[in-house]
Amino acid sequence: MKLSLVATLYRSAVYVEDFHRRATAAARAFAGDDYEIVLVNDGSPDDSLERARKLTEVDQHVVVVDLSRNFGHHKAMMTGLEFAEGDLIFLIDSDLEEEPEWLPDFYQVMAAERADVVYGVQRTRKGSITERWSGEIYYTLLELLSSVKHPRNITTARLMSRRYVNALLRHRENEVVISFLWIITGFKQCAYTVDKHGTSKTTYSLTKKLAHFTNSITSFSEVPLRFIFYIGALILVCSLAYSGHLAFTRVFLSHPVDGWTSVMVSIWVLGGMVISFVGIIGIYLSKVFSETKQRPFTIVREVHGRSGSRDR
Repeated sequence: MKLSLVATLYRSAVYVEDFHRRATAAARAFAGDDYEIVLVNDGSPDDSLERARKLTEVDQHVVVVDLSRNFGHHKAMMTGLEFAEGDLIFLIDSDLEEEPEWLPDFYQVMAAERADVVYGVQRTRKGSITERWSGEIYYTLLELLSSVKHPRNITTARLMSRRYVNALLRHRENEVVISFLWIITGFKQCAYTVDKHGTSKTTYSLTKKLAHFTNSITSFSEVPLRFIFYIGALILVCSLAYSGHLAFTRVFLSHPVDGWTSVMVSIWVLGGMVISFVGIIGIYLSKVFSETKQRPFTIVREVHGRSGSRDR
């Protein structure tokens, strides 16, 4: 099969038909009749699944993978890639903020650069001023706290070769941060500037964004642990220096040591630091605990369409 177009569904009911129409047109213009459209229902609470299932009845190119519950966007995308059979895989969001019509442009770059991946980068980050500024802060902190060089303002939309996707799927961790996996898988990757639309309100709340940031850092960086060590060493040096100063003052200058306020403040500050540092270590330990259980990162309830007979 020449092309697999992969997308996930979550609160996507209003977009399913239009996405299918535009994705079909783009895929047919690119690959003729040799393509498939893989839609992964990530436990969507609306009728996205029913709409997608109806598409399988009228279009043999559509495959719908229904997950047993909501596992998250990143894990759903990885599951969709597992079911894709094409020599080229075009991953894209189904809300039409990213255009299926980008496909030929991505392929031109891929062919010209002999690349295995072409991914979209937003010309201007979409959203409100708050969203744009939070995005800048997010990527700045990523650069400071992570050893992985992460491109800014990337999109889900990307065209990938079969060998790259096979390599990507070898990552089996439960704590999936797919944008970092895209990068560390390697191969030649090229950026293509796109204009992303704002057709829907983001499903990533501030809480989810903070959780995603924490997960990204603790999954791909040991910098927080090094930070704890350096802070601890600095506090030890300062403590020894201050202790020496107090001893010198008391023994040689006969000045009494006082300052209960400073003592209490020091206790509170150090106590808070210890608690936060233990929390950071706890996050890392929880990830180790999660990975050692080796649970599947998604569970498929049913597959609809012509590929429904495949075992996964």
